[in-house]
Amino acid sequence: MQRLLNKPENYVDEMLEGLYAASPDKVTFVNDDKRCLVSKYKKKGKVGLATGGGSGHLPLFLGYVGKGLLDGCCVGGVFQSPSPEQMLNVTKEIDQGAGVLYIYGNYGGDIMNFDMAKDMADMEDIEVRQVVAGEDVLSAPKDKADKRRGVAGIFYVYKIAGAAAEAMKSLDEVERLARKTCENVRTVGMALSPCIIPEKGKANFELPDGKMEIGMGIHGEPGIKLEDLKSADEIVDTMLDPILQDLPYKNGDEVSVLVNGLGATPREELYIVYRRVSQILKDKGIKVFNVYVGEYATSMDMAGMSISLLKLDEELKTYLKMPFDTPFMTQNQL
Repeated sequence: MQRLLNKPENYVDEMLEGLYAASPDKVTFVNDDKRCLVSKYKKKGKVGLATGGGSGHLPLFLGYVGKGLLDGCCVGGVFQSPSPEQMLNVTKEIDQGAGVLYIYGNYGGDIMNFDMAKDMADMEDIEVRQVVAGEDVLSAPKDKADKRRGVAGIFYVYKIAGAAAEAMKSLDEVERLARKTCENVRTVGMALSPCIIPEKGKANFELPDGKMEIGMGIHGEPGIKLEDLKSADEIVDTMLDPILQDLPYKNGDEVSVLVNGLGATPREELYIVYRRVSQILKDKGIKVFNVYVGEYATSMDMAGMSISLLKLDEELKTYLKMPFDTPFMTQNQL
């Protein structure tokens, strides 16, 4: 394992030290715990938004803390959930008197710990709501959609909820818009290689040369099929079809598209992917409102990518257009 690190067990904390040193004007931490990351931007009376999850997925999760997006993030070890106590500390710091909304992915450890944090926040007289994102189409059939994993499409939930909170909408409204976004976003991913967890020092699964796995999750969860590597166009055809059928997305719809790299895929290849996505959507009469291409939810050094579509209406477009600013990315008003 050739990596830029010191001691593997210090991987997460030293990463955070570097982040705080690089962006002292935007983020800090609370309760003397570097893993309790919060935005320095405050707005009295605004709904607070918090997320959390394991490290190894930058910019997910902590990379979305900033003006116009989230207010805080609880940072776990690589692929490990943070603790309920850390979540409570973040919650108390970001509460501006209008309540707090938790937005996180559909994973057992995160659900359990966020539930506990909510109960503790209730005892502190902080109103907390929760939205669990799970849009990975191939991780469970449509009739068991509550079992689906949350992957790169959670970016859209952060984006819409963050913009609504910045517009000083109520907790009820921010929660409604977050749930509406969840209902309209779908993702499919694929992997070309495994990834290496620093403390283990070896690949977390095997993927033979010349093979790819369709539907693999961002922690190496099994996909639906292992098959020979195909051309980029053929891969996109295979991935986009179940996305389009699931909602379904149809002629006349307008969408935002997210092509996400998993950590070791050059952006050039992601644009080759989007080239084919745009062709298919045009052929099906689906209008593209805007596009995000890059790394939004990675898996350490895994090669591969995912495609997400968000079906839009005028309400969702209003919040999608709004600007945001974090240490990792910035969007001007669209």
